[in-house]
Amino acid sequence: MRTLAITQNITLDGSIEMLGDWFDPADQDPQPREATRRQSEHVDAMLLGRQTFEDFRGYWPQQTDDQTGITDELNQIHKYVVSSTMTDPQWRNSTVLTGDWIARVRDLKGQQGRDIVVTGSITLTHALIVSGLVDEYRLFVYPTVQGRGRRLFPDGYEMPRLQLAQARGFDNGVSLLRYTA
Repeated sequence: MRTLAITQNITLDGSIEMLGDWFDPADQDPQPREATRRQSEHVDAMLLGRQTFEDFRGYWPQQTDDQTGITDELNQIHKYVVSSTMTDPQWRNSTVLTGDWIARVRDLKGQQGRDIVVTGSITLTHALIVSGLVDEYRLFVYPTVQGRGRRLFPDGYEMPRLQLAQARGFDNGVSLLRYTA
């Protein structure tokens, strides 16, 4: 069975919604970028909500001098976008999941392959958490307090204690915390 991992950039106060300038994907410190690259070696699919998918599609494929390698990675990886309105994803290696997308994600997890990651996509992330489909949380914690914004877990949601699988600090103050459900 494949692992479904939520990979999020998060503030110290738990916000994953970027309302300020605390995170810039094109201006990453080398250490967290290398940690992300190493995680990507175990990934062959990305699951995104429609808005995040459109944001990615509108930005990354247009980058011609991307030193991060993200553009090449996103162009190659298979992307699944959950949407009730999109019919043509207009980005290679992309599939739209409609209807009972929770069942489709369960099916994807049951197939042979590497990890499936979700990033951004707050509404989708919340639905996956509530459905019990998330196996792992990979959190890049930024030393920033935003004081507002949507959180990783839906309001009122409780879950049993997570198991710490990795904790690593970087020179720029960001920490990677990886938990299994």
